[in-house]
Amino acid sequence: MTTLELQKMAVEVRKGIVTSVHSAKAGHPGGSLSAADLFTYLYFEEMNIDPADPKKADRDRFVLSKGHTAPGLYSALAHRGYFPVEDLPTLRHIGSHLQGHPCIAHTPGIDMSSGSLGQGISAAVGMALSAKLDGKSWHVYTLLGDGEIQEGQVWEAAMFAGAKNLDNLTVIVDNNNLQIDGTVEEVCSPYPIDRKFEAFNFHVINVADGNDMDQLRRAFEEAKTVKGSPVAIIMKTVKGKGVSFMENNAGWHGKAPNDAEYETAMEELTKAGEALCQK
Repeated sequence: MTTLELQKMAVEVRKGIVTSVHSAKAGHPGGSLSAADLFTYLYFEEMNIDPADPKKADRDRFVLSKGHTAPGLYSALAHRGYFPVEDLPTLRHIGSHLQGHPCIAHTPGIDMSSGSLGQGISAAVGMALSAKLDGKSWHVYTLLGDGEIQEGQVWEAAMFAGAKNLDNLTVIVDNNNLQIDGTVEEVCSPYPIDRKFEAFNFHVINVADGNDMDQLRRAFEEAKTVKGSPVAIIMKTVKGKGVSFMENNAGWHGKAPNDAEYETAMEELTKAGEALCQK
């Protein structure tokens, strides 16, 4: 897809996020919105996948380590064709296949159940090792939050991935600098993130604006050239990106918009989409 097409799709993914969280009256819009461009790039440009065959053996795998941002992943999956977009408003409803955290048993396109922070990257590392042992060529991607990397298990997994030279693994950190209790520095600073991953034998790519499709494209193109070590893409993003009153506001980490806020958010996103159509 072209950059413009990806940008337009990211707006639709954001609409799906806001719609699902509003319908559920619960969920995590802030981190879903900050990663919406990343979800869009992965599922519409980067990964070898087939929505008509979600379990095909040679598909690339994705693990949402920061599983609470499932609304973003679900919206990307729906728009990519894994299930109807009309399912998104059933988020967290009884009987829905779209629960608060991803579940491999119920939702097409989910490669690993996740939600307990710190554990997703360990599963991704295991998948990458399995592919190496089996001589398979598929790639594993995992997305972590910058608050999540305060978990010690993250660094155990990183140490193993680097030691085993898992160059079929790409770890992405959504560095929006906010977690549920405030800034990541205030809670427990993980900085400098890039130097930590470098210490564990990762090839590190810093993305100054992880909400910019061209910068994401350059990062993933560089990642493809790396041999002999795993890759860590550290992308600076804006929490709540795309909805003005949610942007850079830790209060929207895990809060649903009310009816008036929903209307405002959807109006802003609609205008953003219309502006892109004029280009």
